[in-house]
Amino acid sequence: MLIIILLILLIVIIILNIKIVPQSKTYVIERLGSYNATWQTGLHIKIPFIERIANNVSLKEKVRDFAPQPVITKDNVTMQIDTVVYFQITDPKLYTYGVENPINAIENLTATTLRNIIGDLELDETLTSRDLINSKMCMILDEATDPWGIKINRVEVKNIIPPRDIQEAMEKQMRAERERREKILQAEGEKKSSILIAEGEKESAILRAEAQKESQIKLAEGEAEAILKVQEATAAGIKLLKDAKADSSVLTLKSFETFEKVANGQSTKIIIPSDMQNMAGMLTTASELLKKD
Repeated sequence: MLIIILLILLIVIIILNIKIVPQSKTYVIERLGSYNATWQTGLHIKIPFIERIANNVSLKEKVRDFAPQPVITKDNVTMQIDTVVYFQITDPKLYTYGVENPINAIENLTATTLRNIIGDLELDETLTSRDLINSKMCMILDEATDPWGIKINRVEVKNIIPPRDIQEAMEKQMRAERERREKILQAEGEKKSSILIAEGEKESAILRAEAQKESQIKLAEGEAEAILKVQEATAAGIKLLKDAKADSSVLTLKSFETFEKVANGQSTKIIIPSDMQNMAGMLTTASELLKKD
């Protein structure tokens, strides 16, 4: 019966000392108080009462958001800056035995490093040089934490909080800058509008001049065509008289018809030559000359 109890106890002890290390985990094993091994992922058996798991270390990347730290710039402006540190444990042994409370050590190291970097920068440089601050802090922290088995992947400045009076001055400056840009944009808009109006008036004047020019040309062409038509009608009338072999009486009648048309016009006085008969004679002579032609 005792043997059975001992066997059962032995089996229970063996089962309790069978350890399965999960993915992304490592166990730091001590034997009789000193470091013995680092168990990686898989099945392991621990020697009871002799070996113990000193530390259960996660190999995943960790993130720590540290509280805001008061820092002083080169131009003596005190501000609050908080940082976020991304790190990963690369050596579980060094992480376990390298430093007491590694997270607290990283926080203190981050604060002192941040003060040293900001102390070399002025306020404006601090507000516009986040990438520079991040890269410097990452390099310094990574080098300092290497003996602790910690790899600093990156450091990010989360917030930069200047004093209230500095914030108000910055807001006024930003407001003035926005107003200046607004005035510049408004002036440029008015300038473009004036240019467009002037160009429109110029094009309108050109079009009016061209229209007036074309109108005058058309009017001149119309008058020339009217004169040409009158001359053609006169020539046709003379030709008809020539073809009809008009005598002096017909020419005299035509002269009276001409005076009749003149009388129907706007003239208020009509002067009739006394030698109308002579004019008829002249018309007869003209008729005879046309016949000879």
